[in-house]
Amino acid sequence: MTHRSWVGITQQAIGAMDLDTAVEAVRSGPRGPRIAAVFDFGGTVVHGFNPPPLIYRAVRRSSTENALNASLLGSIRGARSEGEYEQFLQTAMYSWAGVRESQLEELGEQLFRRTVYGHLYPEAWRLVREHEAAGHTLVLVSSVTRYQVEPVARELGIPHVLCTAMAVQDGVLTGHVDGKPLWRNGKADAVRRFAIANDLDLSHSWAYADSAPDLPLLATVGHPVAVNPDPRVVLEAAERAWPVLRFRPRAAPRATDYARTFAGLTGLLTGALIGVAAKAHTKQRRQMADSMMTYAADTTLLGSRVKVRVSGAEHTRAPRPAVFIFNHQSQFDIVVLAEVLGTGFTGVAKREVTKNPIFGPLMRFVEVTFIDRSNTVAAKAALQPVVETLRGGLSVVIAPEGTRSLTPRLGPFKKGAFHIAIQAGVPVIPVVIRNAGEIAWRNSAIVRKGVVDVAVLDPIEVGGWNPAAMDAEVEQVRQLFTDTLLHWPEPD
Repeated sequence: MTHRSWVGITQQAIGAMDLDTAVEAVRSGPRGPRIAAVFDFGGTVVHGFNPPPLIYRAVRRSSTENALNASLLGSIRGARSEGEYEQFLQTAMYSWAGVRESQLEELGEQLFRRTVYGHLYPEAWRLVREHEAAGHTLVLVSSVTRYQVEPVARELGIPHVLCTAMAVQDGVLTGHVDGKPLWRNGKADAVRRFAIANDLDLSHSWAYADSAPDLPLLATVGHPVAVNPDPRVVLEAAERAWPVLRFRPRAAPRATDYARTFAGLTGLLTGALIGVAAKAHTKQRRQMADSMMTYAADTTLLGSRVKVRVSGAEHTRAPRPAVFIFNHQSQFDIVVLAEVLGTGFTGVAKREVTKNPIFGPLMRFVEVTFIDRSNTVAAKAALQPVVETLRGGLSVVIAPEGTRSLTPRLGPFKKGAFHIAIQAGVPVIPVVIRNAGEIAWRNSAIVRKGVVDVAVLDPIEVGGWNPAAMDAEVEQVRQLFTDTLLHWPEPD
């Protein structure tokens, strides 16, 4: 097939749809746990990870941890042909034989936190959340093993995983497959067995997959969706009128991203200096701190070419003082918050931030309170002065999750921010941030071009809460964040 004919098919003959249309189809479709939402793993939920050059030869020459890592990571994309899958199985059986299962579980979790999390498609995350909101039974299916798949399933909140099982004896892998590999019809058969065991209605269920070996899986359900389809799936989708979704791959940083990051960092430092100098004549630290944050945020966004869109901006100005709580995904959140909230606030951050050569000194200058999360007693003691800060008229920004999340998923909310608000007699104002984790990944300082959306929600009065029993109220606030991320308001 020529490139021109391929483009013609992809643009004209298939039912391409955007993510919003796919979301609306889920919302308007049947609801309840008898409806399944089946997501293929490699290429549909997780992008990339082509096997490195000579990976299989390297694995055969070595039994080190690096070889285990390579075999786990290189197969995450999923095989595209019978030969590729045979190669994966042979490599796994050869290199994993005699390895303790607990070691592979640990390595799989480490790889997810170091690398794989950055290759999750946010579009897939959003679809998972929509199916969850519809009460559907969520399933993640793969031809690879649970050591690669389960860390992703946990992060996405998908409770059911179907994958190729490896035989284990006394906690050690034997080097054999346990049962039938989930390849081609094997994957579809596993879904059918799961549906029978759980009384699911596949005729009204959904499946998302990308490659030719997944065609039997797509044909199993009433609502098949081809995601980033390969040529064979494109042809099949055109013939069967299946909808097609395109997810944007999360590419490695390019030269322009490094240049943008340098420009943003230069803007941050320059803006901070200008801001302090502009108010130095007042000799008032608070005025200098406010000026520093305002100038630094503006010049950082200008240099990095990142835009911020705000909904509910009126809540950033009143009532004040307040405890602003936000979902934390990126180091860039600090810049976004400074841009949105303007002046008259400080923050609470973990003590580790003081080691950051850029943000550490800047945050100390604006009188951020640093807490030691490893010492609960010391952390609570450190928060007491924050109450006096609020009573003095200065607002406070806190991330109730306590740390940056790897994906758009919200972690559990800690109660410290709410206790502070109750003691100070001020409201809590939720600040929901979307896309900051796409601008700068959790463990990366590289800034990518894009738009960060911010929704500032209505103030929440917490004066009537019982500090000794407020689990339900805190969970309701967390649910506000979840609902806002699913149903994003229009910007001002």
